Amino acid sequence: MPAVSREHPVSPAGVAAGRAGVLPVSEAGRLAGLLGMLADPVRSRILFALVSAGELCVGDLALVLDATEDQVSYALKMLRLAGLVSFRKDGRMVCYRLSDGFPHPLLEHCLRQLLAIAAPGTGGEPGTGGEPGTGDAAGSGDAAGAGAGDARS
Repeated sequence: MPAVSREHPVSPAGVAAGRAGVLPVSEAGRLAGLLGMLADPVRSRILFALVSAGELCVGDLALVLDATEDQVSYALKMLRLAGLVSFRKDGRMVCYRLSDGFPHPLLEHCLRQLLAIAAPGTGGEPGTGGEPGTGDAAGSGDAAGAGAGDARS
């Protein structure tokens, strides 16, 4: 079937609305870096644990996550550099909490809703059969862990 050629914009009002709402490239880059912080299971689970508990030390977080203290410490370092968690010292013990102004609804509503949308077996999760309705068993791959790095400029 021959390709259909169209004059653009097809929807001038849609283009105008899209331009008005799109993030500037610099902000989109920062957002991608911050979202990349959530690509690591230990880092994302730390955020959820801190929402629930309020404040935890490294050892307690390691118990919560069933991870090593080294894994938790490194994940906390990355989250701290990104400005997502803060800490206070109590003698030799360091306690971590979400940074002031952290958008709790981001975790409790948005990310949990994304998990529900991409429920296992629906094709929304890598390795579960590709895109829904396409029969693509290869899936789309998982680039979520690439380029997480330091999200602050």
